[in-house]
Amino acid sequence: MNKRILGLALPNIVTNVTVPLLGMVDMAIVGHLSGAHIGAITIGASIFNLIYWNFGFLRMGTSGFTAQAYGAQRWDEALATLVRACAIALAIALMLIALQWPISLLVPVIFEGGSEVMQMALTYFFIRIWAAPATLGLYAIKGWFIGMQDSKTPMWIAIALNVVNILASLLFVLGLGWDIAGVALGTVLAQYSGLALGILFLRKRLSTFNFQFSIFKSALRWRDMRRFFKVNGDIFLRTVCLSAVFTFITAASGRIGDQVLAVDALLLQFFTLFSYIMDGFAYAGESLVGRYIGARDAKSLRLAVRLLLLWGLVLTAAFTLAYALFGPQFLHLFTSDHTIIDAAQGYLFWVLVIPVCGFAAFLFDGIFIGATASRTMRNAMFAATAAFFALYFGLKALATAHQQLTTDNWNNILWLAFMAYLLLRGLLQGVRVKKDIYSQAHQPD
Repeated sequence: MNKRILGLALPNIVTNVTVPLLGMVDMAIVGHLSGAHIGAITIGASIFNLIYWNFGFLRMGTSGFTAQAYGAQRWDEALATLVRACAIALAIALMLIALQWPISLLVPVIFEGGSEVMQMALTYFFIRIWAAPATLGLYAIKGWFIGMQDSKTPMWIAIALNVVNILASLLFVLGLGWDIAGVALGTVLAQYSGLALGILFLRKRLSTFNFQFSIFKSALRWRDMRRFFKVNGDIFLRTVCLSAVFTFITAASGRIGDQVLAVDALLLQFFTLFSYIMDGFAYAGESLVGRYIGARDAKSLRLAVRLLLLWGLVLTAAFTLAYALFGPQFLHLFTSDHTIIDAAQGYLFWVLVIPVCGFAAFLFDGIFIGATASRTMRNAMFAATAAFFALYFGLKALATAHQQLTTDNWNNILWLAFMAYLLLRGLLQGVRVKKDIYSQAHQPD
């Protein structure tokens, strides 16, 4: 079982690490043009992060349904899930393209920048938006392969996509001088190249199935579509809460002060690094839990969950130790500003708490997605989000009333609320494992 977990987790970790490379490559290229270009690409990338993050259910929901079909050896249902997810991805992508002008009007409302920066950011937006069908289609394809117990194919797609993005952006910007439009076009070309490669991999995989066009009719049956929408609707609401918390953390840090904003941005890099590793194991949880529920294999299901949590504990100990020993050195990797580094060291305690509070939240998300137990995921996120805001505003008001709202206290309150949010997500899902996860392996087909 450990071999299966690692076989699924390690390629997923590599895939996760390649995700931020798209933005890093674009930033590295435009960074040699001007400061306005850096601001523009930052805003442009943020627009799409804000849009696409909320449609992550196309990957998560697809992997859960597919894994269960795989476990039950219902290949018709696995194919129907793929068709269903791709159809919804295409519909959403076309909607985004059709609404690109109204969406662009919101950009100056959400983001701030000079006229030159905003103009370049909108140029980037109006070009890159045409990659929406490829981007969302890849979400569905990635989720399907993960559900089919194949995490290596998404890894190769991600690597190829990034290679194309690097070469195309270098050619269009530095070779042809197309400025920020060249960066956006390079990203579009990379996304469609990834989609084309994904389709080739799909064609090879589907050649082993008895694919019939009648699958399109069954895939779009209202009964199955309704269940698909219900699960993905829950995941969507969960993601909205997730976005709200992280957006608020950045906004609250900025209100405390520019230095705190920079410090918290650095500290969140520790969280991001941990999340890349834990998400790899969470994806493995999606694959295995869905598979064993579909196969009604209660013994393997329990073993997979126990070992996933054990790996979580091992990684938590490793990251906590690494952060305790090398935390200050990690800070120097991200910035050379000694004022910011000195200020950040006063908050490094929270970095040590991140793995302890967060590992269960990551792993249980994968476990519950594999079981398509989206209602519990959603409710746990609702409760954790409410606790985050209640704790933050409650403690802030208490400190203000006692004239103790110093900069340090204010930021510590923000981080305490964030840790409580992570911890509560894991605990609330953990107490529901027996009822929502293990019980499904005993249900009749």
